[in-house]
Amino acid sequence: MSKSLVEDINMKIEIESNILRYYFRNVYFINGTAYAGKSTMVAMLAEKYAMVHCGENYHLKNCDKFVTPEYQPCIGYFHTMKDWQEFINRTPDEYEKWIDGSSLEAAQIEIAELLRIPDVEKVIVDTNMPLEILREISDYHHVAIMLSPQSMSIERFFDRSDEEKQFLLEQIHLSENPEKTMDNFKECLARINSTERYHEFLNSGFFTIVREDTEADTRIDTMNKLAEHFQLE
Repeated sequence: MSKSLVEDINMKIEIESNILRYYFRNVYFINGTAYAGKSTMVAMLAEKYAMVHCGENYHLKNCDKFVTPEYQPCIGYFHTMKDWQEFINRTPDEYEKWIDGSSLEAAQIEIAELLRIPDVEKVIVDTNMPLEILREISDYHHVAIMLSPQSMSIERFFDRSDEEKQFLLEQIHLSENPEKTMDNFKECLARINSTERYHEFLNSGFFTIVREDTEADTRIDTMNKLAEHFQLE
């Protein structure tokens, strides 16, 4: 085999955005901040409109089959970290860098997973894809942003029963200094739910819903707003 052919094979494969927009013409994305209701809305829309449900972290289901620290150092961190105490005690700088890196790595996997779904199916996705990528592969009526105030994203982060967050809470309680560890982890959450990031979402140009009331049940109203935006009716 010639050297030039080997080099060609080893080149990264890039798919032009217009191709992805065509194949994702029935895919709808919801992005945003923590505790904004993304997972709930994705589940409700999937059920009502018989959509394929790609819930939070759906891209991880096959990761163990191919992820390596060489190609996916952030997602692969779970295989290289010493233990969960190391995970929860990272500095805010380390945590922010890991979150941003994981988002980029996950976006590639999400695109691959979505391309496996027949393009005639309507799909609803709980995603953390960077806004720049969503602008490339989708359009206004296929993307929605859901936001909660920074204080809510941080203080109410563990007020949910999903296994992942309750596991992290348990690890914090098992640390040598739970109070210090919790304060540090909240600093990490504050970094990735910063005012700057909030306004980046708010000014993204995408349809946006801000969650301001955690007491009233606004699920049906919010779902209807999203359905109208997505033109699902």
